[in-house]
Amino acid sequence: MATETALRVTCPKADLSAALGVVARAVSTRGAVQVLGGILLQAENDKLTLAATDMEISLRASVSGELSGDASVVVPGRLLTDLVRLLPADTVTLAYEEGEGVLAVTSGSHSSRLNVYSAEDFPRLPPIDVSLHRIETPALLATIDKVGRAASRDESRPVLTGILVRFEGEQLVMAATDSYRLAVKETPLSAGGPELEAIIPARALQELVRIASGTEEIELGVHENHVIFSAGDVWLTSRRIDGQFPNYNQLLPESFEIEIDTPRAALLAVVRRAGLMAQRNAPLRLRFAEGELTVSAQTQDVGEATESIPVEFEGEELEIGFNPDFLREGLEAVSGDTVRLKLINRLRPGLIAAPEESFWYLIMPIRLAG
Repeated sequence: MATETALRVTCPKADLSAALGVVARAVSTRGAVQVLGGILLQAENDKLTLAATDMEISLRASVSGELSGDASVVVPGRLLTDLVRLLPADTVTLAYEEGEGVLAVTSGSHSSRLNVYSAEDFPRLPPIDVSLHRIETPALLATIDKVGRAASRDESRPVLTGILVRFEGEQLVMAATDSYRLAVKETPLSAGGPELEAIIPARALQELVRIASGTEEIELGVHENHVIFSAGDVWLTSRRIDGQFPNYNQLLPESFEIEIDTPRAALLAVVRRAGLMAQRNAPLRLRFAEGELTVSAQTQDVGEATESIPVEFEGEELEIGFNPDFLREGLEAVSGDTVRLKLINRLRPGLIAAPEESFWYLIMPIRLAG
């Protein structure tokens, strides 16, 4: 019979495996602090709650089953996740007696014992019983998808690894930049959002996309320096990034010399093909001439490519170079059939705009030789 210092749960293997698969994404892989490589198991509200954190984000999920005891324990995260996925029977029993230092796992003819960590050493997670605001999932996830690709991966400038999230009445604004490109998206909300302006790690919002896909609503709240998201039965918390996000309105030029509307799919296909020949930091060259845009790329010892498409362009020829991946990702972020290209000269930033989507993608040029 279970005592107060015990924990025992029997539940469907599929449910436990799915919950572990979600939570394990927050398990730390650095190994410096052993307990951060674990998943916390504890009884809460007649369910088994699973939690993991790497001190930047945390993920929590719960599983229903036959539950007794109220002990908590931390189990090696990757090991438990892999083991449960491979168990032979449709149900699994987890049992822990405080003081024994092991978690017993049984399923059908299989039994194993996993060494565990003390729950007392597991970091205290932000509370989730805070005031929450509901936001339609499609609007939030579409905004993250368009903007997130422009966030930096350079940890030496933490502010740029985040996405600025601002609720302005019935409008959500997100912006991201890695200093070579800038993406901004405005999204109308059917109901007013929470009072919030925060720089949220891009990784946290990308995890939110994974856990919230298929849901209709996401709940969002704030606790001190953490932002809290709820999607279905999963909770995601993320620390806010301290610092001053660049003023993106000042980065957008007030006017452009050239504005061209062109079919997005055709231009994207050309950029993808020519981009294969732009390797080892070679630029993608865009040459605008009367009625025509020519896209070309060349890399020594690799090859070269040139392709033209018709565009409505008049005036003096302009040739400008861009990072091929940055240009491709900007075009991919637009949903509509038509994209607007705005240019000033070969040394000033270019803009990919989708006014109907309230989306702007600014990209710095690469100085061309010759």
